[in-house]
Amino acid sequence: MSQNKIAIASDHGGFALKQQLLAVLKSMDYEVLDLGCYDENSVDYPEFGHAMAEAIEGGSVEKGIIICGSGIGISIAANRHAGIRAALCTSGLMARLSRQHNNANVLALGARIIGFETAMDCMNEFLNTEFEGGRHQTRIEKI
Repeated sequence: MSQNKIAIASDHGGFALKQQLLAVLKSMDYEVLDLGCYDENSVDYPEFGHAMAEAIEGGSVEKGIIICGSGIGISIAANRHAGIRAALCTSGLMARLSRQHNNANVLALGARIIGFETAMDCMNEFLNTEFEGGRHQTRIEKI
């Protein structure tokens, strides 16, 4: 699977931020699997959290980005799936640590909580940080 392939999904509250990040990912030569939603009409965030988890479980992608108004609901939905480690991040540091220490495979963002610049910082750290393994792997196995 290509390292430059990623999925992205949002509910209506995260749609505008998703569109901004989608454009940036494409400009960075990522192959992006857009799992919806596709406009600002009201939808239910669990559907998109589950869609992300299923894309990862099914092997379509290794990592993803999910967005709702707060980031909380969509991350809870995704984390209901075994093997999904969705980290709700509000700073680049949180995103970096989620990768280094938790091997997060999904970045969750709250569009009503953070702005575009912070979302970009989170996304860049998430995409460019490797898992450290070692003692962190032992802890992940306990999840």
